[in-house]
Amino acid sequence: MQLRKALLVGLVASVLLAGCSSEQDSVAMSPLPKVENQFSPRTVWDKSVGSGVGNYYSHLSPTWQGSTVYVADRKGLVKAFDIDSGKELWATDLSENTGFFSSRLPALLSGGLTVSGNNLYVGTEKAKVIALNTEDGSIKWESTVAGEALSRPVVSEGLILIHTGNGMLQALNEANGAVVWSVNMDTPPLSLRGESAPAVAYGAAIVGGDNGRISAVLLSQGQLIWQQRISQATGATEIDRLNDVDMTPVVSDNVIYAIAYNGDLVAMDMRSGQIIWKRDLGSINDMVVTGDNIFVVDQNDRILSLRKSDGVTLWTQNDLLHRNLTAPEMYNGYLVVGDGEGYLHWLNMADGKFVAQNKVDGSGLLSRPVVVSDKLMIQAKDGTVYLYTR
Repeated sequence: MQLRKALLVGLVASVLLAGCSSEQDSVAMSPLPKVENQFSPRTVWDKSVGSGVGNYYSHLSPTWQGSTVYVADRKGLVKAFDIDSGKELWATDLSENTGFFSSRLPALLSGGLTVSGNNLYVGTEKAKVIALNTEDGSIKWESTVAGEALSRPVVSEGLILIHTGNGMLQALNEANGAVVWSVNMDTPPLSLRGESAPAVAYGAAIVGGDNGRISAVLLSQGQLIWQQRISQATGATEIDRLNDVDMTPVVSDNVIYAIAYNGDLVAMDMRSGQIIWKRDLGSINDMVVTGDNIFVVDQNDRILSLRKSDGVTLWTQNDLLHRNLTAPEMYNGYLVVGDGEGYLHWLNMADGKFVAQNKVDGSGLLSRPVVVSDKLMIQAKDGTVYLYTR
């Protein structure tokens, strides 16, 4: 199961919050499929950014704006690079100086990087949200939130939306970081480690919860518009009953698409929250929705293409089972996923067949690939950032 993805050695030994111990993973990883490359992805440049996330379960990933990419490691090193040349433009260390033999406390960056205008935002496991100046990396402000800032910051209508580890959705003032409103999304005693970053559409934030619900919240006031349960907690064990929605819902043509761990994948009416169709399919990964297709990596690392209008399966790729796949990304007409052994797999979007494969980094891949202008960027677990072109 995809639950294995978070059973890694580090600050958190399990995807579960306090009160649950890890279990031995007995599921065998599929062997690396043999692929006859139809093309060879070319490395434009690669750069080291601190120590990455190491063995911690973290989806800390790069972002970009204009001609600059922004990357960070978990300890607090943030760097800006020129996209074309890979030249380092600035570096900022957000770790804290203890004053004791020059030792520093790691910042524990966690929520992914988000850039908007002249600000770069990042959250931390220490319940902080930090705004940096994109020109030089200097700190503009730092704000305390209700809990671990595990979701990627989302900026809309002058607000920064943060979904914290204890289930609070908070809106911060973009100018100074002051908390504008807070909504309790209700967190059960046992849940996966990770939180849904909200999607924003029509003046509302659409966010998944650890209780298997999708909620719509009015941006201007923080008022709950509606809630809809998309997954029921069923099963013989506590793990079987986990039904978190940890992915970012996708809004397309007034329809919300979302998926929960242990099932289900649903399409919902944006205005009412009513379910249009439902599929018995589970995942914690973000999805790609394009045209009349949904592309998803499920919790067993199957890659599926489904018809957006009714959820019918168009194709399934089963050759990467239990390889700890990243969320998929669409690049240059292909579907691209990374795996835990450090490979990128390129698939034909029409039939799911492999068209290319390349080894990126032996430390493995965890965060989703990022399309940067006309190139593809991926950050390895050891902190090395790679920029590829077709």
